[in-house]
Amino acid sequence: MSRFFPSAIAGDLRLGLGGAALGNLFATVSGAQASELLQAAWQSGCRTFDTAPHYGHGRSERRLGDSLREHAPDAYCLSSKVGRLLTPNAQALPDQHGYRQVLPFDQHWDYSASGVRRSIEDSLQRMGLPRLDVVYVHDPDPACHGAQAPAVLRQVMEETLPALQQLKHEGLIKAVGLGLNDEQVALQVLRHADLDTLLLAGRYSLLDHSALPELLPLCQRKGVRIALGGVFNSGILATGTRGPNGTGTPLFNYAAAAPEQLARAQKIEALCSDHAVPLRAAALQFPMAHAAIDIILLGARHADEWTDGLAMMRHPCPPDFWQALRQAALVPETAPLPGDNA
Repeated sequence: MSRFFPSAIAGDLRLGLGGAALGNLFATVSGAQASELLQAAWQSGCRTFDTAPHYGHGRSERRLGDSLREHAPDAYCLSSKVGRLLTPNAQALPDQHGYRQVLPFDQHWDYSASGVRRSIEDSLQRMGLPRLDVVYVHDPDPACHGAQAPAVLRQVMEETLPALQQLKHEGLIKAVGLGLNDEQVALQVLRHADLDTLLLAGRYSLLDHSALPELLPLCQRKGVRIALGGVFNSGILATGTRGPNGTGTPLFNYAAAAPEQLARAQKIEALCSDHAVPLRAAALQFPMAHAAIDIILLGARHADEWTDGLAMMRHPCPPDFWQALRQAALVPETAPLPGDNA
């Protein structure tokens, strides 16, 4: 199956930059840090970048736009999202939705056709760019919408996606997709709608295989290319089970890891240690073996994390390590492993 996202990194490493950290997710990133990260990513060959109005209430979009305006629009693939609109508020709380020092805007949900167009136009103005390559419908799921989720999903099917297809027809955007954490919602939409791509966060990783039985095969059948986020499941597969700097409980999917997640991660860590494989390398390389996955979006916070991500993608992982994971039932029998078809 042909690839959707550009890859220009030496050795064809399919790694893009996810922009949540550029919006100060969980911790503040200085302007100098952000600029250094974006420069390092570009110089390494990264040409796929993702952002959203939600990320720091526009801060991530502004930072990406300031960096990408130096380059020809056809030289990279840039995605953002619709579903949340931003309105100015001088009294907006500085810390919201897990983001620190957000810009002075409030956000509210809006999946309407007019909201879709306004959201894209607002994003382009924040970034100072003429178009977006990919637009994802952001978080139309029960975790975000609770009891209103069925109504939201109906609106997405009946209004949001048709509006995006119209904007694609007009040439303002190139591709349409969903950006979410919920594989069941993705399945519901894909059974009734045609999409170009899917940004799936946290649902196909060393610890979470939720997307493997149904969603990934369906995407393969329909030719929907997947950009995969959250391969570290919010931290536990990057920091290990001892947490950041060995000082606390690690995060799993935005919350403290539960005992069963910790126990499974500890078994993976042990096998990594036995085979001299860094946990981060295993976490980055495992999902890329599946044919439905086009690219991984790494949510790096600074240039050193990006450089480490490149190194971990290149780190040798012996075949017996992957087989040991399978034999220990830490990955499903049906999960493709790196080197399976070598």
